[in-house]
Amino acid sequence: MKNKIMISSILFSVLMGCTSEDVNNDPHVTYNTIPETLITYAEKELSDYMNTPSVNENNFRLIMQYWQETVYVNESNYNFTARNVSNNVWTDNYVNVLNSLNKAKELIEQYQPSASEVTSWQAKKQNQLAIIDILSVYTFQTLTDTYGDIPYSQALNNEKYPLPVYDDDQKIYESMINRLMADINRLKEGEGTFGSGDILYGGDIAKWKKFGNSLLLKLGIAISDIDANLARTAINTAISGGVITDQSQNCIFRYLAETPNFSPIFENLANNGRNDFIGGKPFIDYLNATSDQRVTKYFRDVNGVYLGQTIGAPGNFFAFSSPGIFAYIPVTPGNLMTHTEVTFYLAEAAARFGIGGNPETLYKDAVRASFLEWELSAQEAETYLTAHPYNPGNWKKSIGEQAWIALYNLPVVSWNFYRRLDYPALQAPPTAINNAEGKVPVRLQYPSLEATTNGTNYSKAATAIGGDKLTTKIFWDIH
Repeated sequence: MKNKIMISSILFSVLMGCTSEDVNNDPHVTYNTIPETLITYAEKELSDYMNTPSVNENNFRLIMQYWQETVYVNESNYNFTARNVSNNVWTDNYVNVLNSLNKAKELIEQYQPSASEVTSWQAKKQNQLAIIDILSVYTFQTLTDTYGDIPYSQALNNEKYPLPVYDDDQKIYESMINRLMADINRLKEGEGTFGSGDILYGGDIAKWKKFGNSLLLKLGIAISDIDANLARTAINTAISGGVITDQSQNCIFRYLAETPNFSPIFENLANNGRNDFIGGKPFIDYLNATSDQRVTKYFRDVNGVYLGQTIGAPGNFFAFSSPGIFAYIPVTPGNLMTHTEVTFYLAEAAARFGIGGNPETLYKDAVRASFLEWELSAQEAETYLTAHPYNPGNWKKSIGEQAWIALYNLPVVSWNFYRRLDYPALQAPPTAINNAEGKVPVRLQYPSLEATTNGTNYSKAATAIGGDKLTTKIFWDIH
């Protein structure tokens, strides 16, 4: 297969602010290419979305009150419609990621191996299709957790379903768990993958298995309050199969120092030459009150102290703590799933169901993993844990607050912990838009493009979930 992809620069471009009325086609890409190139592109687009602080796409650092805007504070007050944020989130995930993965799948299924490839092709094909599906499940889960009911069974097939129906979010979860279990079982070491086209793991099947099992664990934890039996099955299967157990197995996208392949955080802060973000007061106050040394990595000090601004209010960039040095480094990796995140799931599984070990031990392991992730010392972690022990009487508070701190640089996931465990106890600013109803958002509203181009199915979905509002809870968010 010849590489004929038409994407600006090297292999990919950052399609900031792109919208399309067709969720099945990216107008920037010609799909007559090789699967490896599409995998690289899809992985980068997925990482870019999960990690960007662009207010046009990903405002979860603001929702989780890690950061606050300096001048234009609409998004800090939950006005996401002025910039058509949901349209961009929809496009990022459906078009740039899922459709690219789907096109790669089609190319693999259509490929006719040469005589020298025949004996090894089926095993390699099986690995490639499993990896594509694991990434697809990750992306569909992100979309489901963001909106609730979404196009799923009819998505990505524009010829047959130009106006796809929205599937029930709980049914989507059940399907994703089954898909993941099958994908993990199909992965075979030593049989070939995408090689260097796979930026996340470089074709390392052992690591893909750990990522797949960790994602299965994540899905199981998410539905723990809804379907305990299915949750236990997913969690037990994931743990027995082997999850991410150290930083070397993290699922991260390795950015490069040159445009357009550097970190989206760097792009939106240093490269743009803008001073748009400062620390949020609730978060920095919490770090200060608990003598948390991670504040020195998360933020830059102001004359030796760390100061956050009131949520919803503008603030002078130089009067408050700005994001730490990591945000101004072009090669800061993009997080998709880390050892820290997975260990918090293990702690929660142990606290909820008595699965996988002692919850206090796993809680400590998760906090230690966070300190080491940010290149702080083991002794600093132990000092912190001594002052902030696990509370078995309120494990949701212990895990919820510590996950909030630890997942500072994975805000989309941090939002899930917050909604599931109801910690930390965040408060909406009094200046928040009326649509927020005085609350921190627990979902995003559907894209306006869906209301205008897929109106009938949009209306059915909005009714089914209880209203297309920022305050409508996802099916697993029952408290």
